[in-house]
Amino acid sequence: MNVKPGISVVVPVFRSAATLALLHRRLVSALEEMAIHFEIIFVEDGATDTSWTAIQSLARDDDRVVGIRLSRNYGQHNALLCGIRAACYSSIVTMDDDLQHPPEEIYKLLEKLDEHCDVVYGTPEREQHNFWRDQASRITKIVLQGAMGAETARHASAFRIFRTRLRDSFCNFRGPFVSIDVLLTWGTTRFSHIAVRHEPRVVGVSNYNVRKLFNHAMNMVTGFSTIPLQLASMIGFGFTLLGLGILAYVLGRYLIEGVSVPGFAFLASIIAIFSGAQLFTIGIIGEYLARMHFRTMERPAYIVADTVMDATRRDENAVSNTSVDNM
Repeated sequence: MNVKPGISVVVPVFRSAATLALLHRRLVSALEEMAIHFEIIFVEDGATDTSWTAIQSLARDDDRVVGIRLSRNYGQHNALLCGIRAACYSSIVTMDDDLQHPPEEIYKLLEKLDEHCDVVYGTPEREQHNFWRDQASRITKIVLQGAMGAETARHASAFRIFRTRLRDSFCNFRGPFVSIDVLLTWGTTRFSHIAVRHEPRVVGVSNYNVRKLFNHAMNMVTGFSTIPLQLASMIGFGFTLLGLGILAYVLGRYLIEGVSVPGFAFLASIIAIFSGAQLFTIGIIGEYLARMHFRTMERPAYIVADTVMDATRRDENAVSNTSVDNM
């Protein structure tokens, strides 16, 4: 695919029909003011509302809009991967569809990208989520830092800009578990961030809750690092030392005092501790085995059900109607 100078804005869409028109107007206004070539790629992620109808209407009225509809709900990062692979300009901006990421702040990201960076995150000056969502987001970023091995992970955000050439590093990525932030580390170590406005949600509530953020954190760690396995090894080693210490205590008391350690409670506690440690480590190993199982099934990260774009652009930048592995 030929890459041209300009910006491709990728927006995963899920149940946001009410905000798409306003988001489009603000994006067009902000990008035209920057006097740069651009396209807006809306990836509809299996929503059940009228989001796809709204995207089709925007694409008919504006030939810079590309609409991609996935066959079902695959998740935000999977939808982002689809849009990233369809982008045709030299820089890619990703942002949410709820207008909490102001389009007017894109110029800050672009200016920072020119300072010898490959990826720039738009870090919110002040989060506009509820308390539990904010705490879950912080925990996810800490986990992401472990998976990425980069301090910038603490400032990670869905509002980001990066050089399109980075996608070459994960062009052959296969599997249903996707983390765009981790995939970007496969192509560069030059990350940065800049403070941007973070506005209150205009319509509805966030589709990301604490459970989804926890699942995303688990997918990142078990899918892109071996930290849990190392933790399991450390736990096993630690409890081995504990067992040797208990054995030394029992033998020492018998040899010195001539009596054994009495009590069912003592034995039951030791058995419970060791059993819990074993089940925990087996669970970690099971998580990795499950991901290996899913990879052998060759489940695609997404499947495109429909696309809408200008006829000329369709010839230049066709989006495959099959999985990511065929793109």
